[in-house]
Amino acid sequence: MPSQQKRKNQAKILRQFRAVHRAMGAVLFVFFFIISVSGLLLGVKKNSGDVLLPKTQTGTTSDLGRWLPLSELKEKAITVLRDSISPELSQELDRIDVRNEKGIVKFIFANHYYGIQLDGATGAVLSIGKRRSDVIENIHDGSIIDSYLGTGGYVKLIYTLIMSIALLLFTITGFWLWYGPKRMRKSRS
Repeated sequence: MPSQQKRKNQAKILRQFRAVHRAMGAVLFVFFFIISVSGLLLGVKKNSGDVLLPKTQTGTTSDLGRWLPLSELKEKAITVLRDSISPELSQELDRIDVRNEKGIVKFIFANHYYGIQLDGATGAVLSIGKRRSDVIENIHDGSIIDSYLGTGGYVKLIYTLIMSIALLLFTITGFWLWYGPKRMRKSRS
């Protein structure tokens, strides 16, 4: 009789896990779809043929002693942005990516996702391109909503916590939905 009660308890737990798994799946389906598609795109961004991310170019030298000052390169990048793309775009930089091994400096602008690659030594323009992967990354981690609402990172934090906990619960309940019946069959023998 104790074995019969044990099986009933296992079956009850299995039903509860299935209900949690199903409810979370229904509620969070759209979010998991967005995360999976954006994650897939981010995984292939460097192999997208410049569609998602401009290829990193190569400059004339990796010798930093022969490079122009960073402030001069920054001014050159802002001039290129204004003259070659649009004078109306924000000149605010998101980051400066120095690739000394490649001999280049990437200037990535905030708000409009343009990137300009300059030769570190000559200041020559090597690439002007839209960094679509940055938009995809902002969608992937929820920061695009933060930017739109101006919440200072709180939406991204809450989104990340909810989705991380949900994925953990999916993993646990999914494992139990796979393992539980095996365990019940084994205890029947």
